[in-house]
Formats: sequence, C-alpha cells, structure tokens
Amino acid sequence: MLASAAPMLRETHTSVWFFIGLLLTVYGVLILGASLHDLVVPPEHPVVLADLHAGIWWGVLLTVLGLIYTFVFAPWRRSHQ
Repeated sequence: MLASAAPMLRETHTSVWFFIGLLLTVYGVLILGASLHDLVVPPEHPVVLADLHAGIWWGVLLTVLGLIYTFVFAPWRRSHQ
C-alpha cells in the first residue's frame, strides 16, 4: 500500500436511475415547451392528428416520470437500497 493512499472509509454509489430520471425530466420539459409553443403559435401546415396535442401529453408524462425517478433514487436519500 502506498503511503499517500488513504483507505476508503465509506463507499457511496449513485443509482443509474437517478440520472435516467434527470434525463427524462429534461427531455419532458423540452418536449412540453416546444409543444406549448406550437399550441400558441400553430404551424402553417399542421399534421393530421394535431388536435390531440400528443407532444403536450408526452412532455407531461416524461416530466412526471422523470421527477419521480429523480426523487426516489436521489443520492441524498438512502432508503431505496
């Protein structure tokens, strides 16, 4: 053992689901923002099923799921182990 190497007292791991939650939240906010912009400023040639507002639904769903994953698997919470 090297003299400068200190032994690790405690190992901490961050779950990959925390980072997946962050990505889902970011993507959800981006999709929701773009879809809300399309709602306010409609495109010149809308797609066939534009009245269903699928982007808004998917943006909300991704944001909610991302926030759930982010808070359940947050590194400051250790109850999920």
